[in-house]
Formats: sequence, C-alpha cells, structure tokens
Amino acid sequence: MKRSGKKAATDRNFVVALSRGLEVLRAFRPNDGLLGNQEIAARTNLPKPTVSRLTYTLTKLGYLTPVPRFEKYQLAPSAMALGYAALANLGVRHLSEPYREDVMRATGGAVAVGGRDRLSMIYFGQSRNGLTLGVQLDVGSRIPIATTAMGRAYIWALPDDERAALLRELRDHYGSRWPKIRDGIERSGELVAKRGFAISAGEWQDDVHAVGVALQLNDGTGPYAFNCGAPAFRFTEDRLLDDIGPRLVAMVRNIEQALGGVAPQSRKAESKKSRSGGKVARVAEGI
Repeated sequence: MKRSGKKAATDRNFVVALSRGLEVLRAFRPNDGLLGNQEIAARTNLPKPTVSRLTYTLTKLGYLTPVPRFEKYQLAPSAMALGYAALANLGVRHLSEPYREDVMRATGGAVAVGGRDRLSMIYFGQSRNGLTLGVQLDVGSRIPIATTAMGRAYIWALPDDERAALLRELRDHYGSRWPKIRDGIERSGELVAKRGFAISAGEWQDDVHAVGVALQLNDGTGPYAFNCGAPAFRFTEDRLLDDIGPRLVAMVRNIEQALGGVAPQSRKAESKKSRSGGKVARVAEGI
C-alpha cells in the first residue's frame, strides 16, 4: 500500500531508495512493451535524473533489460521471477481452480480470484472460455476496487479501521465523483450483509455485469475476493441476484473450508458486525 510522503519521511525504517526502485518496476504494466526514462518519470512522479540512476542500477542487478536502439527498457526475467514466485506461493490460486472451472462451465461467465494492489484489485487466477467478456482480462490485470464487484466484496471483508482508511483514500482519489461511487459501495455493503455477495451492474464497464464474494482465511493473509462476470445481456440483474450470486457464495465457502478458512462462529460474528450495511461507510468516514 502506498505510504504518504510525510509518513515515509518520519519513518526511520523506511528505505526511500528501495521504495523508488520498486516504483520504477511497478511502472511497467501488462502489454506495455518498452518504456523510456521519460515515460517512467511521468508514471512515478520521480525526477528524470533519479529515474536514470535507478534504471541503470536495476539493469546492473538484472531486473531491467536495456534496448539501446530505442533508448528504452523492458522487464528482465529476474523481475518476472518475483511475480511467478508470488503466484506459486498463493495456495488459494491453485486450490480454487477446479471450483472456478465448475462455476465457469455452469454459468458461462468468467471466474477470477484477486487481491488488493493499492486502489485496484489484481487478478492472480482466472477461468474463462475466451468468449465470455469483451474486455479480455488475465492474470496480472488490474480492476478498480471502488466500482467492481470483486473490489466491493473486498472492501466489506476488511476490519472496520482498515475499511475506513481505504474509503478515505478512495474519497481523495475520486474527488467530485466520490459521492456517486460511495453510494454504490454502500449499496454493496447492504447486499453483502443480507446475501453474502456484492454486484456491479454496468458501474465499471457499461456492458459488463458481475458478482463478487470475499474469501476469508485464518492464516493472516488476504482477504481475497472472487468474481463471476459476463456481458450484461447474459447476466441480467435478476440472474445476478437469484443465480450467480448464491452460486458464487457457495463456491467460496467450499474453498474456505478446503483451505481452513474462517470458522463458522467467526463468520457469524462478522455478519453481525456488518449488519448495518452501507451506513458503515458514512460512519467510517465521519460524513
């Protein structure tokens, strides 16, 4: 999660140089290809001379590969190895695959699992048949937390204090658009409290409808979240509520059980805590 400049400046354990180096690596996105120092500087808000020193260092360490002909860089295998190592350690990705495949075949929707990356959810596992969505998402794809079913399910799986902090970040990020987005998050909170799932019906992409369900584990990781989405004409709002939502909830609860997730008494307490639904968002923000 991104630290504020003030907090980083006063935290003696925070290594600014390392932070900046990682920001350079984060500047590379799926399907980007090559990036030059100027493009990296624009994405990271770092001075170009600083970026030049960082890309030089990362090249020497084997995390970037220079392409002299274009005066640009691309991620090297050493950088990709970090991502693959992280994926290999996510047991939920592997264990959930047969469950995801079953729901995909039963519903005709794409089913994915993801975790938080700042103000986005990042996919680390997906099951789709190639014809499900107009927007082709895959492992490594990012979707916004605030307007997607997966993201909203994640928000309402957080402890109160963490949810309040995230809502403040979202409020600052969206500015004048926040009141409308907040209303959607609040409606999702009420639905999660009643039915166990969140929906996004055209709020992220006009022609995409989806359901999201959070995954709670007892090992200190997560929460994570799953979604099941398809073109709006295939997943009507009625079908989201009556079929896809309950089906995805059942899938996630089975996965939790297989992974040794949240115990029944813990889930009951959590449900009671969130019974007030979306109103918690306003209380958490103090608005």
